[in-house]
Amino acid sequence: MAEHCFIKVLENSHVSPPPGSVPTTSLPLTYFDTIWISCFHMKRLFFYEFPYQTSHFIQNILPNLKTSLSLALQRFFPFAGHLMLPQLPQRPYIHYENGDDFVPFVVAESTAPAEFNHLIGRDHVPLRVEELKRFVPELPPPQPSNGNGACKKQPLMAVQVTIFPNVGVSIGVTFSHIAADGRAFAHFTKSWAAICKSKGDSTFVNISPPDYRRDLIQDPNGIWSIFLKLHNDSKPRVNISAPDVVRLSPVLTKPRVETLKNRVALKFVEENEKDEPRLSTFVVTIAFIWVCLIKLYQSNNKSHDIHGTYVLVFLADCRDRLRLPANYFGNCLKPIVVAVKASEIGVRNGVLAAAKAIGNAIKGFEKEPLKGVESWLSRAREVVSEGQYYVSIAGSPKLRVYETDFGFGRPIKSDVVHIASQSSISMAETRDEEGGVELGLALPLADVDKFNAIFEQGLFNLS
Repeated sequence: MAEHCFIKVLENSHVSPPPGSVPTTSLPLTYFDTIWISCFHMKRLFFYEFPYQTSHFIQNILPNLKTSLSLALQRFFPFAGHLMLPQLPQRPYIHYENGDDFVPFVVAESTAPAEFNHLIGRDHVPLRVEELKRFVPELPPPQPSNGNGACKKQPLMAVQVTIFPNVGVSIGVTFSHIAADGRAFAHFTKSWAAICKSKGDSTFVNISPPDYRRDLIQDPNGIWSIFLKLHNDSKPRVNISAPDVVRLSPVLTKPRVETLKNRVALKFVEENEKDEPRLSTFVVTIAFIWVCLIKLYQSNNKSHDIHGTYVLVFLADCRDRLRLPANYFGNCLKPIVVAVKASEIGVRNGVLAAAKAIGNAIKGFEKEPLKGVESWLSRAREVVSEGQYYVSIAGSPKLRVYETDFGFGRPIKSDVVHIASQSSISMAETRDEEGGVELGLALPLADVDKFNAIFEQGLFNLS
């Protein structure tokens, strides 16, 4: 396994919206935002090929990268602000202070540029989870606001650019989920990239501005306070990975996805299922990878409870269902929890059982997207705690991460860095093929060969 890359920091600075372009503004958290109060920070990493020296990047690319970020923050000002956390029963809010707030911006250089190919997976050597973390910045913990211990504030975003001389460059962004969900964050990154690619000429940026109208999400019963109290009464989540955990990026090509859809549809017919199956790319892909991980879990836990349940958690975007504008900025995700009996999913037709359960959960969401909203968090925690093994999904092929072009081409690789344990999976579109799916997961090194065998056997069974 390759050694860690070493980096040296060239610059610690900050970027703000253009002076006077954004007034001091506060945005209350909706209950969709409050869900994420205890969530660890999101970390997205983009790798780009860039065959030039560090001096060329510093002189010719960096100024435009920072200027375009400033112009993007003029539109997406919450990322330059802070989360304000007053004591209960007061409501948390996002606050931007004109002239004071900014996004920390770090510029670093890799002292082992040849490691770029290792980080993007070209050498096919297992990549330790810890290796990616040095290319995304950390957000500091909440601090007292103006010396007032009764109210704390937390920065919401930081950026790190790392240059691999004569090989490539990475752009790492850490942000708080409280400020934005994946769709809103993708809106920001594509806007920043488009402004950068156009050299700051906004007339060439055909991307709509964000919509901050919090009054579009009605909350007459104060659901935000229910969620906030649940967070305050529970222990904070910590995202820790063991030192031997490595990243895998299995890919399901479009032909394999289509074969998977056809095979699951055929199984529905063979089993005389009465309900019309929902066989989207998301459903069949997640069903397949979930079953692969369950089989790995079972092989490592011979005494697993055959009468227990396996749990899957994924997120559904509510914008369309609530008739919100597509460019609504903030969070608008419902956690959907799927529980399947071990006796159903651990057998030959496990993918069918998984696909059916996932599809039915999505159908239920489409009919009543806000059903039981008051108990979303408490119910999810209850089901997860009762299940013997659970997996959560982050990201979506619909976010189109490989379209984030700052002017030096599409990303050669993009990673969700906070995927650090076997309980999480990331999803994205494949870079070079429409209709394929790229997955990201973390496994102990000792389980890699076993998982790969299960994954390949599953694909073989499809054919």
